Amino acid sequence: MSAVYHIPALLQASIEGLNIQPAGTYVDVTFGGGGHSRAIMQHLNQRGQLYSFDQDLDAYANRIDAPNWHFVHGNFRYLSNFMDYYGVDVIDGLIADLGVSFHHFDAAERGFSFRYDGPLDMRMNQQAGLRAADLLEQYSEEEIANVLYLYGELKNSRAIAKKIKGLSHMEQLCEALNNDKKTLTLVCQALRMEVNDELAALREMLVAARDLLKPGGRIAILTYHSLEDRIVKNFLRAGNLEGQIEKDFYGNSIVPFKVLEKGLAPSEEEVANNPRSRSAKLRVAEKI
Repeated sequence: MSAVYHIPALLQASIEGLNIQPAGTYVDVTFGGGGHSRAIMQHLNQRGQLYSFDQDLDAYANRIDAPNWHFVHGNFRYLSNFMDYYGVDVIDGLIADLGVSFHHFDAAERGFSFRYDGPLDMRMNQQAGLRAADLLEQYSEEEIANVLYLYGELKNSRAIAKKIKGLSHMEQLCEALNNDKKTLTLVCQALRMEVNDELAALREMLVAARDLLKPGGRIAILTYHSLEDRIVKNFLRAGNLEGQIEKDFYGNSIVPFKVLEKGLAPSEEEVANNPRSRSAKLRVAEKI
């Protein structure tokens, strides 16, 4: 099932970037189809531990049968809380693949893709929060426009908001936007990001990861659009959400990370084999 569920981008480069220690403790905050987790497990011995997060219980079908693998059903924004629960004080590495799983795009009933008709849901966690349809019903046109402008960077967000206010199914959304694929892609991205509060969750996870990583520990993050990539880039460069590098008394930079990979893109061959990987960027940093 996992191969159909999701094909991870830049898999080999991501795993190499983590520099996995066989007896280390690792976290995969986006388990999905389990591709990255399985690759990490191949490098661990019996003392090594892997904690794999996913807020969607569908992902549990891809579970790994090993005593040192742990499935964490939760949003990665609660990374610190869950690690406390498991008694983990420090980790050797963390990986995050911020792309949406193929499973979500390919399941019409989940409402992520304009290729299929279905209810406008878009929740990663089907047990929590507002659906996209609820958002379009309950938000004002101005609030919808703000979401479209902020997360889809759509300059005509007010006109679009007027057209889509109150819609509940993907087919309606497609008709309202004249099946314009570029606009639909950005509108769906914006609605999904609002429904799942993605950027706020990412910020919280990054801070927790910084504090949990031991010196020499690695963080590897795959991004897929400029909004999340900007957050990750600035955080790894400066070590804080403001992106401002702190200086000591002598003017020397004080940063918690050494950036090792500044935005690796997939090869032409990988994109040919997995077209959905084309917008992926890999950033890797080591805790100083």
